[in-house]
Amino acid sequence: MRRLPPLTAVEAFVQAARLGSIKAAAQELALSAPALSRRVQTLERFIAKPLFERRHQALALNGDGERLLALLAPVMDAMSDAVEAMTSGTEVLRLRLGVLPLYASQRLFPHLAELRAKHPELHLDIDTAGHGVSRLGDGLDAVIALAREIDPALYSRRLDRSSVYVIGNRTLLTGPDPVVRPEQLAMQTVLLHRDMPDTFTAWRAVAGVEDIEPLAIDQFDSGALMLEAAAQGLGIAFMHGSHFDDARDERLVKLFGIDVESPYSYWFVCRPRAFLQRPVRLFHDWLVKVIAQKPAR
Repeated sequence: MRRLPPLTAVEAFVQAARLGSIKAAAQELALSAPALSRRVQTLERFIAKPLFERRHQALALNGDGERLLALLAPVMDAMSDAVEAMTSGTEVLRLRLGVLPLYASQRLFPHLAELRAKHPELHLDIDTAGHGVSRLGDGLDAVIALAREIDPALYSRRLDRSSVYVIGNRTLLTGPDPVVRPEQLAMQTVLLHRDMPDTFTAWRAVAGVEDIEPLAIDQFDSGALMLEAAAQGLGIAFMHGSHFDDARDERLVKLFGIDVESPYSYWFVCRPRAFLQRPVRLFHDWLVKVIAQKPAR
C-alpha cells in the first residue's frame, strides 16, 4: 500500500491555506501555533517541497501549495461531510444569514431556486436587521455585508466591485432646467445611505465639485427606499450602479455620466470556525460561483 502523510498534517495544511494564518488555523484546530507549524512542516518534508511563502504576519501559498490545496481540500471536505452525515440526526441543514434587503431582493433571491435545486437540504433563515457582522456567532452564522473593509480576524470574501451612480427621476433631464452639470447639485437634495456616507465624498472628488454643497442631505437606512425616493423625485441618490441596473425602473435615470469607483463592496463574512460548518461552506461556494462572478457596476 502506498505510504500516505499523516492526516493531521494534511488537516493542518488545509486550514492554514484557507485561513492564511498559522495563528488562526491553530485556534480552529485547538493547537498551539508551533504545533500547527510542525504539522505543516511534516507535510512539506513528506512531499519534499515548500508549500507556502512565509511572511511576517501571514502565509501565502506558492504554486505547489495551490495545486496541492486544490487536490486535498475537496477530499477533506468529503470526509467531513461523510462523518457529519453519519452523526447528524436530520437531513436539513440550516444557515442563519444576515443580508441587506436590497441585495437580497436584487442579487440573491433571483438565484435561490438554483441553490435549492443544487442543495435541497440547505435552508436559509434570512435576517435583514442590519449590523450583521457584529452579530456573527450570536444569532447569525454568516453575513453578506456592505463595507469598506472587513476585520482580518474574520473570514471574508469580496463579492463585487461597483461604481457610484448619481440616480434621479427622469424629469430631471426632461424638465425646463435639465440637471446636466455637477454644479447643479447645489440646488438638489442628496439621498445617502447611512452605511455609505463616503459615496458622495468620493464622487464629488472625481467630479471636481468638492466645494459644492447640496440643498440638503437626507439619510436612509434602506437602499430600496432610497431608490423609491429618487423615483418619486424626492432627491438625487448616490448608490451603486448595480442597484440602478437591477432595478430596471423606467422612472429612474443616471445623471452626469461620471462613473466613480465605490469605496464600498459587498462581502461574504463569517467567523473562521463557522467556515468549517457544512451549511456555511455550501452557501459560500455556491454564492461565489453563481453570484459573485456576475459583473457588478
